[in-house]
Amino acid sequence: MFTKYRMIILMAAAIMALFALVACGTAEPQVVEKIVEVEKEVPVEVPVEVTVEKIVEVEKEVPVEVVKEVQVEKEIPVEVTVERVVEVEKVVEKEVEKIVEVEVMAPEGPKEAIVFGDLNWYSVQLQNRIAQYIVEKGYGYPTDVKFGNTLPLFQGLKNGDTDVSMEIWLPNQEEAWNQALEEGAVFSVGTSLGKDWQSAFVIPAYLQEEYPELDSIEDLKDPQYKELFASPETGGKARLVSCAIGWACEVVNAMQIAGYGLDEHIHIINPGDGATANADLYGAYDQREPWLGYQWGTNDPPLKRDLVRLEEPAYSDECWFTTKACAYKDATILIAVNPDLLGRAPDVAAMLRKWDFNISIYKAVIRWQDANPDADTESAALWWLNSNPDVWGGWVTAAAKANIQAALAAGEVAEGWPEE
Repeated sequence: MFTKYRMIILMAAAIMALFALVACGTAEPQVVEKIVEVEKEVPVEVPVEVTVEKIVEVEKEVPVEVVKEVQVEKEIPVEVTVERVVEVEKVVEKEVEKIVEVEVMAPEGPKEAIVFGDLNWYSVQLQNRIAQYIVEKGYGYPTDVKFGNTLPLFQGLKNGDTDVSMEIWLPNQEEAWNQALEEGAVFSVGTSLGKDWQSAFVIPAYLQEEYPELDSIEDLKDPQYKELFASPETGGKARLVSCAIGWACEVVNAMQIAGYGLDEHIHIINPGDGATANADLYGAYDQREPWLGYQWGTNDPPLKRDLVRLEEPAYSDECWFTTKACAYKDATILIAVNPDLLGRAPDVAAMLRKWDFNISIYKAVIRWQDANPDADTESAALWWLNSNPDVWGGWVTAAAKANIQAALAAGEVAEGWPEE
């Protein structure tokens, strides 16, 4: 039995010796050890060196360049903005200085009369009466008026025969106005009434209700409408009451009719003045008779009666400065002065710069006068001045306002008003 155990012990010892020999005698573990070291060195050296170098370069170079570019962009707008603000402020200061000089530097000595062009229609005459009162009572200048038509009075403004025109209508007078402006013969100080429409082809609304297909200027070539508007004096053509003789629109309307090819269909009537044209319309309207002719938005009949404009091709510069076969452009109404007035009555010129007698104001006067048919133009001017001190008071100096209110309270009238 002992021998049996002994044999077992010897066999175990032999096996252990064999394992020890294998573990200590073979060279393969050393080779494996070298391979493992190489694999460890390559990943560590290559990624670390390459990656670290690239990251450092990107972080140092790229952000620095971007920051520099942003700083440049910030500097440029700041410089440009500052320069522009300074320039604008300088311009504004210069303009304000000029206006202040105009308001305060009135010449000493006797004041010369200021002459208004008294054109032959109501809105300008009403504005003239109001302006005359303000100029006389507020600023101490004598006033006068010269009555006449558009073209001769515009020539008179250029020549210095008149000093102020309260209504220069563009585009009607555009060519003559632009030429005079280039010559330095006229100067605009502002606008009156505002924008306004005008047309040579206006009919009463009741007539279009009776003939709904009559809605365009082309319809005037139809024989039935030529007959509708014909009269014994027109030789079978449609009768059209155009502008008063001497108005700029007298020429414009004639060119429009020719441009539309209506010469053979329309007979033009040119009344002696605006009042005659209005009376012609009122007479036909009250009798509900056919009527065709020229009107504008601020004239009395459109404010008091229901009128309709016939359709026309839309305005364009190309059309207007050639054939005029298109609608009027809405009018711009200027206040114009002879340049001499700026030097000898700068306070009056400053007042006219602030003038704001717009269409809504004018309509209120027309309604009042319609309710007071016996009132003349001077009465209407006094009514408006007494009723609207807050409006005209914004156009004048404080001293002028006090003087005007005192004159109104005393019942004074302007000495330069013409006799009616």
